[in-house]
Order: sequence, then structure tokens, then C-alpha cells
Amino acid sequence: MANINILSQRYAGCDINRIFSEEGRILAERELWIAVMKAQRSLGIAIPAEAIEGYEAAKSDIDLDFVKERELETKHDVKAKIEAFVKVSGRAEEIHKGMTSRDLTDNVEQMQFKKASQIILGRYVSVLRHLLDRALEYRDIVLTGRTHHQPAQPTLLGRRFSMWAEELLIHLLNFEAFLGAYPLRGIKGPVGTQFDMLTLLGTPEKVHMLEKRVAESLGFERMLDSPGQVYPRSLDYALLSHLAFMGSACENFAKGMRLMSGYELVTEGFKEGQVGSSAMPHKMNTRSSERICGFSTLIKMYADGASRLAGDQWEEGDVSCSVVRRIIMPDAMYASDGLCETALTVLCNMGAYPVVIQKIEVDRYLPFLASTEILMTAVQAGVGREKAHEAIKKHAVAEAIAMRQEGASPRLSQRLADDDIFKAAGITEDRLNAILKDSRHFVGNAGEQIEKVRAKAEPLIQRYADAARYEPGEIL
Repeated sequence: MANINILSQRYAGCDINRIFSEEGRILAERELWIAVMKAQRSLGIAIPAEAIEGYEAAKSDIDLDFVKERELETKHDVKAKIEAFVKVSGRAEEIHKGMTSRDLTDNVEQMQFKKASQIILGRYVSVLRHLLDRALEYRDIVLTGRTHHQPAQPTLLGRRFSMWAEELLIHLLNFEAFLGAYPLRGIKGPVGTQFDMLTLLGTPEKVHMLEKRVAESLGFERMLDSPGQVYPRSLDYALLSHLAFMGSACENFAKGMRLMSGYELVTEGFKEGQVGSSAMPHKMNTRSSERICGFSTLIKMYADGASRLAGDQWEEGDVSCSVVRRIIMPDAMYASDGLCETALTVLCNMGAYPVVIQKIEVDRYLPFLASTEILMTAVQAGVGREKAHEAIKKHAVAEAIAMRQEGASPRLSQRLADDDIFKAAGITEDRLNAILKDSRHFVGNAGEQIEKVRAKAEPLIQRYADAARYEPGEIL
């Protein structure tokens, strides 16, 4: 008994699963054969109309057991599928004329990849829209910005979301351009010269007409002119790299959620009945954010796998890449779909804790984060810059140690005001506290930057307005 694909069963949605199911692939292959037959008939090949009708009527009659039995005997999957289609059609052998196996498999696979990628593109547009919604919702919440995971300067919680959104936007725009230029291999024959189809149809013009109609039936506007037996596997590497880029943007968001949740600044959502730990009942783990990071890691692994195939085809081609591609290509799509669904679930269910943020992030750290402005105040009052810097450093370090070792409340303003250097310059505790009064004063252009990212993203969101409205279903 075969084991299931866990990505397909547990994480990917119906739309992506339908594309890559065995039945879905065989149906797509049969539709390609029918499109080729119709084009050949219109270009003068004697294929009876009733034969095409028979194949069309039987295209959904898929006997997987028969295909498997014949493949075991022939050791050739396409040969087995040809026999199965001819058998259920009850018609003469009219399919696959002038074609090689890769005319079928490569073109159908590219169609699958493009169709799945367009779905995933739409899902990521929805993720982008939700990130920007959160950026707008949290644009008035000041918190401590961190570098090296150490307190640095105040920022806005909303700006943190716009930071992640902008990264995703860059990669979304590049992915959209990639899909727009993504070329189909086309009907090129065993080594790419189209000799067999040219022999069958008689003229280069007819070959080009047939190929154009087939490409349109598969949803492609562009075709390669001179591939070999297979299309360049560097295209697979490029495709999976784009998926990895977009996943990485969401991974940054997920890691931010995990870190902020650990300080009780935000929650990714915790529903009634949910269990965080079998041993520790109080825990509310960021399980979904962790899952996003796992998906991103998987997709980067698949992109690395695709990199091993790029540039590895001998002469006009071989099938040494087959076993790897059968795994990494659909699985990268499953993982990307699961990542988007999980990210959307977090973005829809999450919440912020402004009271905790004010107490832990602002009240505790603001006196330290305002040290730059305090330094400039001292300089303006006539204190030498280096002398003022040394005094602030001495008291800030002492204050930090007292807070950590003794649990003392922040009183850096009092320490500085009592310093002889600050006293001589007439800098009082009230003056220092006045600097700290408006925490939003310290966030610089954070609010404006949120609006800039929203404005940049709006054209993309409008182009995919229906996809942007997508909301996630229930996840495990």
C-alpha cells in the first residue's frame, strides 16, 4: 500500500491538488492530444471528425489500474497512457501523430506549473493585502525597534508590517513578470527540430500554425524557438526560486510574530479548545507561524534541488532529471499553497496587546532609546559632545544593570539630571521628561513609510482584485 503525500493531503488546497492529481494530469494530457488532433485535421491531416468526437467523449474515462499495468510491461508511461486512451475511445489510433513523449509531458507539466503558479500568485496578493491591512490597523502603536535583537530606536508596529509587505511586494512583481514571459517548449519532436511534425504536415507554416494553436490551448503566448528534447531545466530553477523568495518574505513575518509573541506583545490567535502543550496547559504556542517557517525552509530546499538540475542535460536532452522533478515541482507548489493559507490564517486571527507593548516596550526602553536626542540637548546647552556622550553612557549602563539585577523602575532622567555636567548646563529632570513625553515623536518617517508601501502595492492589488479578496479556510 502506497503512503500518501503529506504536503498534498494535509496542507495544499483543492485547486492545487486538482492540478497535480494523477487524474488531473492524465486529463490534461488527453486534452493536449485532442487539441493536436483538431489542429492537424484543420491543417489537412485525414483524421475523421467522429474519431475526435470519440476521444473527446472518453477523455474523462480514466482507468489508472490499466495505465499502471501497461506501464509495468512497457516500462514507458506515455506508451501506457496512449494505449489507455485509445482503448476507452473505441476509435482508431489517431492520437500522438508526429509527437514524441516530451511533446506531451513537458508541455503539460509547464501548463500545470503555470496554472498552479497563477493560483499561488493570487494567494500571495491576498497575503500582501492582509499585511497592509494590519500595517494600517497598527500604525498608531509605538514599540521598540530592534537590531541584533537588541533595543535600538522606537518604531511603529504597523511599520513592521509594512516592512514585511514591501519585501513581499518586490518578489510578487518579479514573479508576475516571470510568469508573463514564461515560454512553452512547444511541439518540437525528439531533438527539437520538428522533423516528424514537418514530415506529417508538409510545410513549416503548417507546423507553426499547429504549434501556435496548441500553445493557446495551454494558456501560453510565448514559445521557445530552439529547445532540445526537453525545455531548459533552469526554468524550473527560476520558478522555484521565485517561490522561495516570496516564502522568505512570509518567513520574516512569521519569525517576527514568534519573537513578539514570546514577549506577549501580539498573539497569532488561540481558539477555544486549542491546546498549546500536552504537558504545560498554560502555553499558547505560535504553531502556525512556526509552520510558515517550515514551509519556507522546504521551498528553499526544493529550489536548491532544482539548481542541481539546471545545466545538467546532455546534448539535446535526457531524463536523468525525471525522478527529482516528479517530487520537487509539485511539492514546491503544495508547500507554497500551504504557506499562503497558514500566513493568511495568522493575519486574520492575530491581535496586538497595546497595554503590554506600552509597559514593556515603551515605558521600559524609551529613556534609553531617546539617548540620541538627550545627547543633542546637552550639546545645544553647551556641553561638549564627547563629555555628554560619556556621561549618558555611564548612567544608561548603570540604570540598565539596576533594572536587570534589582528590578528597579526606569529613572534615567533622574540620574542624568543629578549629574554635575547636566546640572551645570541647566538641564533639569523636567526638561528630560518633556523629551520623553511624546513617544511617537521618536518614530521618524515611520507613518509616512507605511503609506508609501500601501500606495506602491495598490496597482498590483487592483490587478488581482478578486484574488486579493481571498480569505483562508480552516487549517489543521
